[in-house]
Amino acid sequence: MTQETAPTVLEVKDLMTQFDTQDGMVHAVNGVSFDLKRGEFLAVVGESGSGKSVTMMSLLRLIDMPPGEIVSGEANFGETDLLQLEIDDLRDVRGGKIGFIFQDPMTSLNPVLTVGFQLTESLRLHTDTPEKQLEQRAIDLIDLVGIPDAASRLDNYPHELSGGMRQRVMIAVALACDPQVLIADEPTTALDVTIQAQIIEIIKDLREKLGTAVIWITHDLGVVAGIADRVLVMYGGQIVEEALVGDLYGDPKHPYTHGLLGSLPRLDQKGQELVNIKGQPPNLYEFPSSCPFAPRCPYVYDKCHAENPPLIAIENGRKVACWWDIENERPRFGS
Repeated sequence: MTQETAPTVLEVKDLMTQFDTQDGMVHAVNGVSFDLKRGEFLAVVGESGSGKSVTMMSLLRLIDMPPGEIVSGEANFGETDLLQLEIDDLRDVRGGKIGFIFQDPMTSLNPVLTVGFQLTESLRLHTDTPEKQLEQRAIDLIDLVGIPDAASRLDNYPHELSGGMRQRVMIAVALACDPQVLIADEPTTALDVTIQAQIIEIIKDLREKLGTAVIWITHDLGVVAGIADRVLVMYGGQIVEEALVGDLYGDPKHPYTHGLLGSLPRLDQKGQELVNIKGQPPNLYEFPSSCPFAPRCPYVYDKCHAENPPLIAIENGRKVACWWDIENERPRFGS
């Protein structure tokens, strides 16, 4: 079965999330829509504050409410809209059917509980594993994520492990119940390059073995190139481009994507100056009535300030939210 014919496991429609702060309403996620196929590796990229993490945390209602509020949208996981589930039913999905690897394992792992307890607790909550088999299952999981001397680690507390090992434990907890979807929120941040590569390989291997669909949130475009099937580029709380990873890197359609890729050092472009995206990120206190990238865009024209472009399919399953056709140097959609 190819990726194109694989069934959809998650479909998100017009998701909007905002936060009521002392300084005003922050429009963090503005009409995000996407789908995820079984076994697919979907990367979500963009600079800090673009709405990547808030989008994915909103799906499982992991944001603090208040001040956060999911204003509208659907998150269909099979036949179930996650945004309409009762909280007790949603807890069965969290960790059981959808795993979540958080960015900082020191704040996500309980510092006063052993690694073994935290692994077996997840198994108790979401599976029918017999009590006498829980410890062996926990050992198997620790071994699966590449931690040596797995049996001896069950009695360790998080602070007794290195950063890389803690992150591996987080992966083990997320995978304990063989989830259908795994969401990884910048899981290699603050880890050295060697450990980053090891964790990426672990996720790739587990995806192949278990058929788990992966959503990988990152700002590191260098990592994405080697692991993803498809990429969502986010800016100002919305998706501005969607494409297969090869298409995105080979021929980006949105000016923001051009800037992101142009800011990456490349061995085949020695001596060339890296792209600098001038200006500042958008003010999220204002709901976008125009293109959020317009103040920083080298191709901006009148329509960009007058109307926020929707995400529209253009070719080969690609989508872009831009009024200007960079390749043909003319307005897109006849505008």
